[in-house]
Amino acid sequence: MTRKVNIGNVTIGGGSPIAVQSMLNVPAGDVAGSVAQARALEAAGCDIIRAAVPDREAVRLVPAIKAAVSVPLVADIHFDYRIALDCVAAGVDKIRLNPGNIGGEDRVKQVADACRAAGVPIRIGVNSGSLEKHILAKYGAPTPQALVDSALYHARLLEKFDFTDVVVSIKSSHVPTMIEAYRLAAEQLGCPLHLGVTEAGTARMGLIKSAVGIGSLLCDGIGDTIRVSLTADPVEEVRAARDILKAVGRGRGPEIVSCPTCGRTKIDLISLAGRVEEALAGCRKDIKVAVMGCVVNGPGEAREADIGIAGGNGEALLFKKGEPAGKYPKDRIVDVLLEEIEKL
Repeated sequence: MTRKVNIGNVTIGGGSPIAVQSMLNVPAGDVAGSVAQARALEAAGCDIIRAAVPDREAVRLVPAIKAAVSVPLVADIHFDYRIALDCVAAGVDKIRLNPGNIGGEDRVKQVADACRAAGVPIRIGVNSGSLEKHILAKYGAPTPQALVDSALYHARLLEKFDFTDVVVSIKSSHVPTMIEAYRLAAEQLGCPLHLGVTEAGTARMGLIKSAVGIGSLLCDGIGDTIRVSLTADPVEEVRAARDILKAVGRGRGPEIVSCPTCGRTKIDLISLAGRVEEALAGCRKDIKVAVMGCVVNGPGEAREADIGIAGGNGEALLFKKGEPAGKYPKDRIVDVLLEEIEKL
């Protein structure tokens, strides 16, 4: 159980719902494009949005995005502590910082003091490429404990300045390292943990690596916020994160289960399942929907589903909680299914 941290209107840690994050990938100078992407992320179900603020001119993103969306905004800061101070003054909800790359302790103290006064938490971001020289010399490589030691080093530096409103991320592109590092962090840190596999890759491989890494930790009860990092449209990150949460029983909205088809299948199940998934993309009901290929095992295999269909020869059986509820032609079954879901 981690301690609670408030990020704008979202609370993480302490048993709060797991928050989904993503990051804008529009150039920071394009304010209009950044605002449009922030709106798209909010519409997709993103709980917390992060934006890179590479220079002081880019601080203008903060009020523009804050005026456009209701979800909290995180400013990603590197190298120049003054950017962090400007973002806090502009009303940002959280600062993502690596205290080791913004200069001496006096600069870290100024950021900590400003964030404390404004009630703005700080996320300490550690990854394999950001380890301090003394830690790297001790371990010889970015091992899981080396990553945790770096996070502890920065957390204690902030504590030195009476700042404890901290979130920690410890990311690696190597999934086993990432998993072990977060397990160690869960034992040694009491602050909320932001999960992610950094530089995970394209939509296909990045999703697989993130599902393994993030999903494993969530099943361990570890993690308070998540980001699926993809070389793709950030909206796809949000969708993937939501699906991972559903897969581990921590998500919201419909869960669709469908069989892989076999020689008994006499209906175009692949097409039907795709139509159902697309139609329910915006549904917020917490239900399980089954799309099965045949009537032999369909209702039985999906008995725990709230509602579903099982394909036949040119027709399909509608069932609820494993019990038959009518047969319909294959060209009508999806419409019937959606009408029944609407009634639930």
